[in-house]
Amino acid sequence: MGRRAFDFSASCAALLLLAPFLVVVAALIALRMGRPVFFRQTRIGRAGRAFEFIKFRTMRDAQGADGRMLPDRDRLTGLGDFLRKWSIDELPQFWNVLRGEMSLVGPRPLLPEYLPRYSERQNRRHEVKPGLTGWAQVNGRNTLSWEEKFELDVWYVEHRCFGLDCRILWLTVVQVLRHKGISASGHATMPEFLGSIARSEPHR
Repeated sequence: MGRRAFDFSASCAALLLLAPFLVVVAALIALRMGRPVFFRQTRIGRAGRAFEFIKFRTMRDAQGADGRMLPDRDRLTGLGDFLRKWSIDELPQFWNVLRGEMSLVGPRPLLPEYLPRYSERQNRRHEVKPGLTGWAQVNGRNTLSWEEKFELDVWYVEHRCFGLDCRILWLTVVQVLRHKGISASGHATMPEFLGSIARSEPHR
């Protein structure tokens, strides 16, 4: 109850204080990239429950000659890159926190198709609500491999406490100011998680 009260009050305060700034960002996205302003996607939360995840849009819906979406690096706009660099694109997720689908701190919510690809240990990341930031985000973020991220997520689940959450929130501010760990090597965001077993199999 204490954690939920903290999440609720902090997200309310953040949305109220940031409202004018969020309106300006939304207007810029609408002018530069068109609508929709928000990127919405189904993600997995606590106990494997699905919810609608929201963030500011940072990419164009550009397709190649074959009709498929272009790679992330080709769709990421200059404005989108700026929003990602300062983690501004993540701010609408305070709404997910307010609704109780996410917490301020926890493992980042990922795609439904990843569920059958987790090992039993990796799946423990769903024992808590996903977070706006987390232990993996302040220890490398997208410079880490998926396996390293998930190990940090499980470590957080096993050691979670209010003091650790406060430490992660402070380190998140430092991380954002330093622009560290935004992208994986060779990618604009993070490559798809194919599962630890699939990644270790030799190509045929």
